[in-house]
Amino acid sequence: MQPHEHRAAAARIERSIAKLLPADHELLIEAAMLAGSHWLNARLHETGLRNDRDDVMHTYLLTVNECRRLAVAEPDAIAALVAIEDMRPGFVRGDQPGGAEAGHAALRLLGKIRARALHITP
Repeated sequence: MQPHEHRAAAARIERSIAKLLPADHELLIEAAMLAGSHWLNARLHETGLRNDRDDVMHTYLLTVNECRRLAVAEPDAIAALVAIEDMRPGFVRGDQPGGAEAGHAALRLLGKIRARALHITP
């Protein structure tokens, strides 16, 4: 995808997120992860760190060396996406307590990724 397509997809997902309630923490976390990956890919494509035919789907699918390379170039954005992805097993697939708080944390992390993608220092 092209950067503008990633930005449009992320914005569309974020409009859907705005309709969710704190009790919808599974959806909040999943949507934050998806929107975050779009924002991250827009940033990586714009900076030339990855070409537009090579999207990051999940950080855990990257090779160790590629994840390290991207984490050096975009440490805050990569760390934020990793943190959202790490929430999924316990709060989306599991029944870990504190789901509403995790959903809120996922949205804060998404904000960090979005800010970086929009060249804003959070």
